[in-house]
Amino acid sequence: MHWLDLTIFALYLLAMLGVGFYFMRRNTSDADYYVGGRNMSAGHIGLSVVATDVGGGFSIGLGGLGFAMGLSGSWMLFTGLIGAWLSVVLLIPKVYPVARKYNFLSFPDLLKHRYNLRVAKIAGLISLIGYIGFTSSQILAGAKLASATFPEININNAVIVMGVIAVIYTVIGGIKAVIYTDTVQWILLLAGLIFIGIPMGYTAIGGWQGIQETLPASYTSLTNISISDAINWVITIVPIWFVGMTLYQRIYACRDEKTAKKAWKIAGLFEWPLMAFMGVLLGLFSKVALEQGMFESLGFASGSAMDPELGLPLLLREILPVGLMGLMLSAYFSAIMSTADSCLMAASGNLTNDIIENKKEKDHKRQIRFSQLATLAIGVLAILLATMMNEVLELMLYSYAFMVSGLLVPVLGMLFLKNPSPLAALVAMIGGGLVTLVFLVMEIPLPWDLDANIVGISVSALSFMLIQNWDKAPKTK
Repeated sequence: MHWLDLTIFALYLLAMLGVGFYFMRRNTSDADYYVGGRNMSAGHIGLSVVATDVGGGFSIGLGGLGFAMGLSGSWMLFTGLIGAWLSVVLLIPKVYPVARKYNFLSFPDLLKHRYNLRVAKIAGLISLIGYIGFTSSQILAGAKLASATFPEININNAVIVMGVIAVIYTVIGGIKAVIYTDTVQWILLLAGLIFIGIPMGYTAIGGWQGIQETLPASYTSLTNISISDAINWVITIVPIWFVGMTLYQRIYACRDEKTAKKAWKIAGLFEWPLMAFMGVLLGLFSKVALEQGMFESLGFASGSAMDPELGLPLLLREILPVGLMGLMLSAYFSAIMSTADSCLMAASGNLTNDIIENKKEKDHKRQIRFSQLATLAIGVLAILLATMMNEVLELMLYSYAFMVSGLLVPVLGMLFLKNPSPLAALVAMIGGGLVTLVFLVMEIPLPWDLDANIVGISVSALSFMLIQNWDKAPKTK
């Protein structure tokens, strides 16, 4: 890599650290550290939400979808728009007033309020495990992308450098540092795509004529999607908007309910159509580049099998000149880090607020110091996991599926039932999550390639309804 590209990238990393140090002395309590003092604006929150939700997945998932199926892959993020706007109608009006009244810091605080302490602690543990794994996955994903784009960078070295930077500014700055860096990172990513990646990629492959002459018409169609793909995306992505600790922290961080609703509407529109189409377009360009023979010098001849998620970094490596490569590398890492730092803050909040309950400590300085140490410990663990074998990472990602399939139904019960049963919530969390894990670990196939989450959520819903009716029924002597 040219020294100019390395210099640009290094300056970007130093800038992220600078944001963390800037907010280090401005945090005066755990409320500042975890929910930004509850006075954040809609613009910052909205960009932070979409950066967290799309950031890491953008670099990997959307580019791979565009490579594999073309423009129809954009429908994946349409579920993000649905999830965001459903939250505006169903979640925020019920959550924000209660959270403001009782000064909640975490997602399980709500479960404690509507169920009991045991339900909250188990939910906190499930969320903690899931977000540690997800933090690791983002760090490792960024390292793989960097090594694919720049062979000079060893994967483990990339993991350590990227992980250390993300952990440090998150540890010292808290949620404000995360939200403000997310804003900067998102603007950088958008600028990189709009002014560098898309126009240069489009030109390199010969524009629209090159696309039409190289790929079948299905790649430029919006109907190249199966019903099972659509169902899987809905059942996997929409529930995250109701169970994600990162999202609840941002609801609590808003200055009022109106701000929270506006932020979620902004996030939804940024997800689809803006980021959805930009992401799949670049993946589509990389597919054209492969078929045109642009990757032959890298060992991938036209028509050869290739990991769809490698197409985009290889395209950028081939078309970008010195200087612009450094800018796009920074944009790439912005996407990954904007998800990694948010997941790290979520895991830290689960540990200190829900499992250890650090909020009992009355000394605000000691509160923040303890929270910083917890964030550091979780960050180090996430980095270590990211340097290990992929099987460890895969196991951690299973825990994230456990979180989604186990927590969705209890959350819906919390939102819509007058007296939800704590026992029903416990059985639904554990039963639904375990069923999903069994199907994933044993690789049990489902008809029409449906996702295992469908079975887990169904089991969770059925068990919740049965126990809810039994637990609330009058008991005879």
